[in-house]
Amino acid sequence: MLITFLVCFAAGIGAGLGTGFAGMSAAAVISPMLITFLNFEPYTAVGIALASDVLASAVSAYTYGKNKNLDIRNGLVMMASVLCFTMVGSFVAKMVPSTTMGNFSVFMTLLLGIKFIVKPVMTTKESMGAVGAKKRIVQSVISGMLVGFICGFVGAGGGMMMLLVLTSVLGYELKTAVGTSVFIMTFTALTGAVSHFAIGGMPDVTALIFCVGSTLLWARIAAKFANKASAITLNRATGVVLTVLGMAILVVNYVK
Repeated sequence: MLITFLVCFAAGIGAGLGTGFAGMSAAAVISPMLITFLNFEPYTAVGIALASDVLASAVSAYTYGKNKNLDIRNGLVMMASVLCFTMVGSFVAKMVPSTTMGNFSVFMTLLLGIKFIVKPVMTTKESMGAVGAKKRIVQSVISGMLVGFICGFVGAGGGMMMLLVLTSVLGYELKTAVGTSVFIMTFTALTGAVSHFAIGGMPDVTALIFCVGSTLLWARIAAKFANKASAITLNRATGVVLTVLGMAILVVNYVK
């Protein structure tokens, strides 16, 4: 019980900080930790990670929304597009090796972290507002198609892909990008968690409670800090968190 608590709490710290700061999926952190240190079946580990993602993303989205750092309208458009094309990507992905899936998510986390440190996102809300509503909706649909297909095809990296697209392609200010990303991830994680539990049955309840609780706590802390921080501070904090998490996951995968 103590070992389960320690592993789940540590996994929740990484997952919560990643979610609150960068809209990162908890599956990227929790799954390899549960598989490596508690010998969980991969399918069960992913189900627990997705369930942890739901509340953590929801409380993060609430915090960002309360601070007016959330684009709900375009987020809903992008979410619908992501969900549809995730299924398309999954259908095409039958020949992709599982190792490729995991490595893509890890290296993307690491590289995106370095990117935020070296080249921070300094877009302002004023420059965001200069883009017309119709153009933004079209961009959201196309970007959602791209993110959804890649996530379905590769099997991981949804939060990271959305953050990259929102900041680099759609030109979102960082806080609004993260807020919109966690808003979308709340629903995609809920869909995934329900599917996993419906197909594979309920997982270890103790591990589930520990992971959900720890991830929720640290996501709340990270989201509150992120919304109060300046743009440059948030870029650096996000970059450091993602870089450290990327390196830690690489080490965990190596141990496994």
